[in-house]
Amino acid sequence: MIPRRALLAGLAAATLPAGRAARAQDPEWPRAIAIGTASPGGAYHAYGLGLARLLTRELGIAVNIRETSGPAENLRLLAENAVQIAFVTTGAIQEARGTTALALFTMFDTPLHIVVRRDSPVIDLAQLAGRSVAVGPEGGTGADYAPRIFYALGTEIRPVHGSWDALAARFAAGEIDAIAVASGAPFPAISGLEARRAIRFLPFTPSQVTRARLAAPELGATTIPAGTYPSLNRPYVTVGLYNLAVARRDLPASLAFEIVRDVFANQAALIEAHPAAAATVPANFVHNTVLPWHPGAMRYYGSRAVTGTLRGD
Repeated sequence: MIPRRALLAGLAAATLPAGRAARAQDPEWPRAIAIGTASPGGAYHAYGLGLARLLTRELGIAVNIRETSGPAENLRLLAENAVQIAFVTTGAIQEARGTTALALFTMFDTPLHIVVRRDSPVIDLAQLAGRSVAVGPEGGTGADYAPRIFYALGTEIRPVHGSWDALAARFAAGEIDAIAVASGAPFPAISGLEARRAIRFLPFTPSQVTRARLAAPELGATTIPAGTYPSLNRPYVTVGLYNLAVARRDLPASLAFEIVRDVFANQAALIEAHPAAAATVPANFVHNTVLPWHPGAMRYYGSRAVTGTLRGD
């Protein structure tokens, strides 16, 4: 008797279009891959779910996400082969020093959002001194950068850690004074609060942007476009980091090539998962200044005639 698992695998392969089934049967390819994302309520999580659905459909292999605390844990899990693809920031790569990860594609910018409740007396970042500020899971980008940035501005906050869904609920209940999140916009947890007309955004002044970047040179000056959130009627001035999708060095080059090609060929599906994927385009390869490219990614970009400034092994 054919084992049930083998029978189901055979039936699944039989339902795939011929080209996809053939790709899934490449002897070098794993039968399944995992993507290290972040906690629910954030852009990494939503984007990862969309990417997993897309790649499962296009590659003909099982692609799943693993919920994590963010880039630092993702790099550790990648090194342990617990995930084969990971979402990271350029800052996390620089801090890791010595990672063997290779870049697949650039994802989107990660602007730092800082919001307070609409009825809060706080009108300036400096007024958050001594107040409780949600910064996300320990090891995440917000948890790493927000306290450092506030310290550079001469303001020490009381950081509060946890999943973004839980932190948003505590913020709405009045238990936390502010939220400082580094993520692609719109950020799901903030969008939920925004829909209830519960928040106000606190922008950076030009001098605050400069001080933040002096403290963490990997940060870039950036803006969240007006209209990204309903209450933003003008661009939101802040700082941010770029995000990369990276892979293990031993991911087959043919699979890496197909992943990159499928991502760019099906960008609309990623945008449906999270609007920040509008920035997931080949031309943004220039934002990777920290990692060599995976040979499979190099092959894709080479076919697009954009190899002039790519780094490879």
